[in-house]
Amino acid sequence: MLTKIKDLAETLAPRLIEIRRHIHAHPELSGQENQTAAYVAGVLSSVGIHAEEAVGKTGVVGELKGSDNNHTVAIRTDMDALPIEELANVDFASRKPGIMHACGHDVHTTLGLGTAMVLAQLGEELPGNVRFIFQPAEEIAQGANWMVREGVMKDVKAIFGVHVFPSIPGRSVGVRYGVLTAAADDLEISIQGESGHGARPHEAVDAIWIASQVITSLQQAISRTHNPLRPMVLTIGKISGGRAPNAIADRVHLAGTVRSLHPETHANLPEWIEKIIANICDTYGAKYEFNYRRGTPSVQNDAFLTQIVEEAAREAWGGDRVQILNEPSLGAEDFAMYLEHAPGTMFRLGVGFEDKPNFPLHHPQFQVNEAAIVTGVVTLAYSTYKYWQKLLAD
Repeated sequence: MLTKIKDLAETLAPRLIEIRRHIHAHPELSGQENQTAAYVAGVLSSVGIHAEEAVGKTGVVGELKGSDNNHTVAIRTDMDALPIEELANVDFASRKPGIMHACGHDVHTTLGLGTAMVLAQLGEELPGNVRFIFQPAEEIAQGANWMVREGVMKDVKAIFGVHVFPSIPGRSVGVRYGVLTAAADDLEISIQGESGHGARPHEAVDAIWIASQVITSLQQAISRTHNPLRPMVLTIGKISGGRAPNAIADRVHLAGTVRSLHPETHANLPEWIEKIIANICDTYGAKYEFNYRRGTPSVQNDAFLTQIVEEAAREAWGGDRVQILNEPSLGAEDFAMYLEHAPGTMFRLGVGFEDKPNFPLHHPQFQVNEAAIVTGVVTLAYSTYKYWQKLLAD
C-alpha cells in the first residue's frame, strides 16, 4: 500500500504545486476565505468527494466513505492568510496588497487536498471513512471553535494535523510526543489614575508610570516566582493612554498575550497576574480593571497516533528524514480544540531550503520548499491507512 500511495502522490505532484501556487496568489484573511473555500470544494468534487461548504462560516468538509463505516478519521488543514505585505520574489506572489500566506496555510490546504486525491483512488482498499476538515480563521484562533460547534467531530475516532516548519529541512518530518504547542490566552489591563499638570506630578496619580511598574513587575516576577522548568511568556503588545504631552495621564490601557505549557501554571495565571496588578495599584493610589480571556489550550499529541506518524514517515522516507522534536513551541495552534473531542496528533513538515535563506513563519519573505508537498501528502495518507491497520489488528 505504501508504494501505491507514493506512486499516486508523485503522479499528482505537478497538479499539487499548481494548486498551492493558485492558493498562494489569492490569499484571504481569517473568516473571509470564500474564494478559497469554493476552490477547495471544486477540487474535492472533481475526485468524487462530497464537499459541504459554509461549515464554521467559511470552512469546508469533505467526506470520503471507506469499507468500514463505523470508523472515521479526520484530517484537519487550515486555509487563512495573514495581513502581511509579501516581499518574496516569486512569480506566484500574492495578488492582494497587504495579504500573504506567510504561515504556510496554502501548503496545508494543498496537503489536505492532495491526501484526499490520493485516498480517493484507493477505492475499496480504503478501510474506513475520512473526513477532510478545511478550517478557516486559525490565525485568530476562532476557526476550530466554529467548526466544532457545527459538528465536524461527530463520530471521529482520531484526527491528524500538520504544520510546515522552515527550520526543518525540506522533505523531512518532525514528530513530537506530548506537548507540541503552548496554551495562549489574552489579557487587558486598564489603569485608572488622576490627571494633573506635568509640572506637579505629586498632585496627580500617574497612570503611565504605574502601568510601566505593572509591566516591569510582571516580567521580573516571571523569573523569580515561577518554576523555570515550566516555561511561560507574557507579552504586552499594545499600550494606549494620555491626553497631552504636558498632562499626567489619568488612564492607560494595556493589551497582551500569555503563553504557557504546564497545566497547573496555565490554571493559576489569572490570579497570579491580578495579584501583582492589585498590589501596585494599591501602593500608588490607582484603580484597575483586569480582563483575562482563556484562548487556545495547548496541543497535547496522543502517543499512539504520534507513533503511527513516526512509523509511517520512517517507512516512507527512512530514518534520516525523521526528526524527534525534543522541545515544544510557545506558539499556539487551535488544533487543540479538536483534541477535546478525540485523540489526535500534529506533526511538523520540513520546508527548509539547503541553498538559500529560510525566513521564519510570519515573515514577509517566507517561502517553502515545494518538494515537501509530496512528503506531507504521503505521510498523512499513509498514517491514516496505518491507523486502520493497527485498529483492525487489535
